[in-house]
Amino acid sequence: MGISVLGTYHSQVGRLKEETIYSLLVEAGKGAIKNSGINPEEIDGIFVANYSGGGFNNQEHLAPYAVEIDEALRFKPCTRVENACASGSTAVEQALFAIESGKMKNVLVIGVEKMTSLKTAGVTEVLGMASYYPEEGEKGYSFPGLYAEYAKGYIDKYGYSEEELADTLAHITCKAHKNAMSNPLAQMHVEYEHDFAKVVSDKNPMIAQPLKLSDCSLVSDGAAALVLTTTENAKAKKDKVVEIQTLEHTSDYLSIVEGKRSNYELTAAKKAVEKALDNLNLSIDDIDVAEVHDCFTITELLIYEALGLAKPGHGRDAIVNGDVKVGGRLPINPSGGLKAKGHPVGATGVSMHVLIAQQLLGESIGLQVEGAATGLTLNIGGSGATNIASILKRIK
Repeated sequence: MGISVLGTYHSQVGRLKEETIYSLLVEAGKGAIKNSGINPEEIDGIFVANYSGGGFNNQEHLAPYAVEIDEALRFKPCTRVENACASGSTAVEQALFAIESGKMKNVLVIGVEKMTSLKTAGVTEVLGMASYYPEEGEKGYSFPGLYAEYAKGYIDKYGYSEEELADTLAHITCKAHKNAMSNPLAQMHVEYEHDFAKVVSDKNPMIAQPLKLSDCSLVSDGAAALVLTTTENAKAKKDKVVEIQTLEHTSDYLSIVEGKRSNYELTAAKKAVEKALDNLNLSIDDIDVAEVHDCFTITELLIYEALGLAKPGHGRDAIVNGDVKVGGRLPINPSGGLKAKGHPVGATGVSMHVLIAQQLLGESIGLQVEGAATGLTLNIGGSGATNIASILKRIK
């Protein structure tokens, strides 16, 4: 059974002082239903992706608030999905399961997070709960610190100097912010100079050696939503249809610091991508555009290699040669990505699916990859423990 996107919505991302977790959820849900062209009573179920409404907003048991979108949704099943930064793609996965089972026909997926209610220390504490807490969060590891383990592992494995890695990561930072300049919904409309992003300064302090502030994604509020249905139903209702052709979910050891998994590659993410491509007998060269999990610049560098755009240890080539820029071999994060578009944690995976669907429809938010027909998302939870890759294709 084919499953396709019937409606999409994406909120503004940023420090949204006038918004609450509740208003963002309702805004996104209403927007996606309106865009779908169906009536609210035709929605059979709702999955709400949210990492930590309890930690950020004192609100667990969030999903039933979706009834506030429209009174016709009262008595519909509403379920919250949590899988750290991959909560959004996991909610998409649950929606696919529900439709494939025949239990539901039209499903609303909402991803939402309101992070800026807390100050930086509070945000760091809540995010730390997505680590293996006894050995990581409780011992003072922040997520910049956990991903710094990858940066240090990469240096050790491939013989990079810190200066060489800093130069590579600065290229990634500059690409992200340049792309975000064209995205009206992005959190940061600020271009970075390469020399600024490359070195430590008062305005670009070291956060976790060797990662600087310019290497880190943002603390964000925002929401995104999708209405999914059978491809047959979507074709009957829409002139242009994007199908989610495959979704692969891999998991790895929760901890990065214990040494049970590699600290120089995203092993489980690589496997998720390989499985997704193999399912459709595709190679990475068949993908026209991708939205991937650049929570830190080192993550995007490792993703170039996980995707097969560069050999292990040679991810730098993909950014320096322009392969991952718009107009290149495979444009990565034309939206600006988590680094510049923003990273409202529970919303991120849904956001990726919305952004790729809109790219394939030729209706992108921001930069449009001309002629894009096939797109990929790669959403990562924790420090690489949860990994979800999906491939979408315009079929009509």
